[in-house]
Amino acid sequence: MPRQPVRLLTERLSLQQPAEADAVAILGILSNPSVVQHNPSDLVTELEDVETLVRHWLGHWERHGFGNCCVFEEKTGRLVGNCGVRWMTIHGGRVLNLMYRFHPSTWGRGYATEAAAALLHWTQESLPAELVVARVRPTNLASQRVATKIGLRRDPAFDDQGEDGVDWAFTDRA
Repeated sequence: MPRQPVRLLTERLSLQQPAEADAVAILGILSNPSVVQHNPSDLVTELEDVETLVRHWLGHWERHGFGNCCVFEEKTGRLVGNCGVRWMTIHGGRVLNLMYRFHPSTWGRGYATEAAAALLHWTQESLPAELVVARVRPTNLASQRVATKIGLRRDPAFDDQGEDGVDWAFTDRA
């Protein structure tokens, strides 16, 4: 299986494999109710829970050579979000789930689109036979815009029940 580079660079962002030291900054993002408004079960308020989550992300990296990345502003070095691809099963089939979450102070700057586009490009180049799916709540218009801006299309065949309700699928399927 191809390994994602330790660091993907875009014009303004650096996407890197998470480190345990990133847990405090990640908590600052995932503990914000606005960030998980459409997926309230993903709210994390305790550092220990984020440390467990980071270990889970690192386990995916160890097993598969890629996974969820921490996203840093190149100019400031500030951790502003996370974006990644991970294996998951939808309707009995294995797919790559593309996800992105960013601190509200960065919303409207195009960071999610920039990071997701970089990861989608890497995935399509490195794992061309695999289906990429972004799962988005029907009311999350901002995430739907990110998915369509990077070239994913609404694909109801992969809609699925998530923890917080129905997730619409946006895929790179032709």
